[in-house]
Amino acid sequence: MVESSSSCAIETINLNMTYRSGKVDVPALQNVNVSVERGEFVAVVGPSGCGKSTLLHLLGGLMQPTGGSVILDGIDISKLTDSERTAIRRKKIGYVFQRFNLLPTLSAKGNIELAKKIQGNGYLSPNGVDQILDMLGLANKINFRPAELSGGEQQRVAIARAVINRPAIILADEPTGSLDSRNSRIVLQVLRDLNEKLSQTIVMITHDPEAASTANRVIEMKDGQIIDAPSVLYCEPDFENSVGNP
Repeated sequence: MVESSSSCAIETINLNMTYRSGKVDVPALQNVNVSVERGEFVAVVGPSGCGKSTLLHLLGGLMQPTGGSVILDGIDISKLTDSERTAIRRKKIGYVFQRFNLLPTLSAKGNIELAKKIQGNGYLSPNGVDQILDMLGLANKINFRPAELSGGEQQRVAIARAVINRPAIILADEPTGSLDSRNSRIVLQVLRDLNEKLSQTIVMITHDPEAASTANRVIEMKDGQIIDAPSVLYCEPDFENSVGNP
């Protein structure tokens, strides 16, 4: 795996994805070029079927594109094997799903600690789980199981699980899609706080204009393409941190 130095957390170059349906090729993404700088909070919006979810899956290394590149934290993950992409996901990506995906038999703290064990590292210190739970307003819920938590609380636990290992980027897939308006605002504020206080890079896909307005920048998609050209940034090389720089 070759790493390059850049101010980008993630970048796509002429990204294409085509699905096969019977004998017909169905293009999902067409020459998508988008960059997200480190510490940026970006929302990707667009109608159903526009390619948002496909883009998120490719950014997260869950699929291999049919053309183009995905550069994650300096590594072209589009050229890696499945096992290599899995290793990169564990180390560099935190996921927040619409439906929480918490293990029902574990407490809030147990769900987060499991993420630490899988990654083999952990956040800041042995007390990192407690620190994150406190920051997300869950300090008094650490021993509660998912069934004992509200939807908003479950999503905050899921966010804590995603951030506990300080990933290069958090990918949030409709994180407020299963929540009411009150809990949606709480979860969005949590994401905003993580971005502002920890400089956590976040890419969020959403149908919700209010959710999108929480981000620093909005990228609009239609028919598998980026249609809001001003949202596309290109990252300059970070020469100060380049490998071999004297």
